[in-house]
Amino acid sequence: MHESLQDKVVIVTGGAGGIGRAISERFAGAGAKLVVNDIGADATNDVVNAITASGGTAMAGVADVSDSTAVGTMIDAVMAEHGRIDVLVNNAGLISPMLHFFEADEAWWRRIIDVNLTGHFIVSHPVARIMAKQGGGNIINMSSGGATRAHRAFTAYDATKGGIEALTRAMALDLGPYNIRVNALMPGSIDTSGMDLEARKLRGENVPLGRIGEPIDMTGAALFLASDDAAYITGDVIKVDGGMLAQQRSATVDIKPPSDFPKIEDL
Repeated sequence: MHESLQDKVVIVTGGAGGIGRAISERFAGAGAKLVVNDIGADATNDVVNAITASGGTAMAGVADVSDSTAVGTMIDAVMAEHGRIDVLVNNAGLISPMLHFFEADEAWWRRIIDVNLTGHFIVSHPVARIMAKQGGGNIINMSSGGATRAHRAFTAYDATKGGIEALTRAMALDLGPYNIRVNALMPGSIDTSGMDLEARKLRGENVPLGRIGEPIDMTGAALFLASDDAAYITGDVIKVDGGMLAQQRSATVDIKPPSDFPKIEDL
């Protein structure tokens, strides 16, 4: 598996933290040449420096994935440096601000849609053209349990994740004849921001494996999808959730309980 990533050029969007950083570092350790994308230069450079300090190869690609001009500039820089793109991990996305449907407004809705869903298209569209011309490639999108189940106060987020899974299937059909595989990862409850012990216990107590997930837990499945071991897999979604969606009982994952919902008299 590791050998198939040797010298592969990989872009990871949202790669400066959480799941994106874990995937970037794991892929670099497997011999890939990383392009770490994120919106903030300092955080992005921190990951690049960590990878290079450990003997890996990485470059920064600072861009907002919802900005096609910035994305185009980043891709031009990648092609100037490496001349090819083998794997794209569309990880960038917004979770917050978390708002009840009555608290939301159009600006909130559009920003989350633009980054989470449209951002997948904006980055994938030029990258897929490059992959087609070079003979193939591999795109990994990032879904969520919210694609098929719902979180309270996550209306826009869940809508984007359902869209990402539909997009993954549609891209797989359109791009398969060009030897481009498109799949998605579906994380469960992953601690990407350092929860306190009580919150970790609460969120993890109903997960069948008995704990909340860590960013590192996502990297094995990502590495598999990016490798030649998954050469005949496309249009699929792999759950990495500790069994959370396999159960009938409710998992303790909702952050906003109904007691915190807007009161009718305040609407």
